[in-house]
Amino acid sequence: MDRFLLITNEDKDRDNSFTKKVASYIQSSGRQATCINIVSLADNKEAYKDAECALVLGGDGSLIHAATNLMPLDIPILGINLGTVGFLTEVEKDNIAEALNKLFADEFDIEKRIMVRGDIRKRSNHNNYDNNKSSVGYALNDIVLTQKGFSRIISLKIYVNDMLVDDFRGDGVIIATPTGSTAYNMSAGGPIIIPNTNAIVITPICPHTLSPKSIVVSSEDTIKIIIKKSKSAKQDNAIATFDGQKIIELGLEDQLIINKAQYETKLIRLNQTGIFEILRSKLINNGDNV
Repeated sequence: MDRFLLITNEDKDRDNSFTKKVASYIQSSGRQATCINIVSLADNKEAYKDAECALVLGGDGSLIHAATNLMPLDIPILGINLGTVGFLTEVEKDNIAEALNKLFADEFDIEKRIMVRGDIRKRSNHNNYDNNKSSVGYALNDIVLTQKGFSRIISLKIYVNDMLVDDFRGDGVIIATPTGSTAYNMSAGGPIIIPNTNAIVITPICPHTLSPKSIVVSSEDTIKIIIKKSKSAKQDNAIATFDGQKIIELGLEDQLIINKAQYETKLIRLNQTGIFEILRSKLINNGDNV
């Protein structure tokens, strides 16, 4: 690899001192390094479309943000941990020189992670769905559907391949990929899914019924969720949150339709550490720091 894009979370590297150190090391090796603040990442994708590798300097949230914005460009990503646990990030900052040398020598593997696409279909006044008012969002981790407003119950109908799964009442529902299964999904009591599994998990948040806690479906399935009338809410407005970043509002009878995205995230792996070892070291033994 010769052309690198450095994406910096300036909350983690406030004076860009570490970013400059990494860029200098790359350039001293006769290679290209383009630096950008993660906040500006979506503004001009043409400027870095030729990058062979994106180095994300931050934490897991930074990597997820970068993955969504780099999605159409198909650029492999290496996460450099400037945060705490860093489950998705591959490299600790003290090991950056060794990691870069491996990239220069093309000594790495690519791990492909599925993403999900959520299509919002708005119900019109004529009791049908207006395609002109539809919205789309993508996520590497999860799509979370909740009632708009604090501590309000949401009522939903959940379908898989047009078959009714549940009439749900509760605080919301999480639709997570295997990558996102160790995030909010796990905190809500959902299962951990191994990254290379072609599956999506549906996990309710504080359900008010005795329905199953989580349901795992194939990544090829279509999940449809319809907003229903809630007894406790004055207005039946909901929000769909994509990886904790993009938020789209929904109203009564609106639909959220979720499928596997046509894009995927490519994570660079330099180490041979297995998923179960990572789970033990970063999630189980260091659970207090997650």
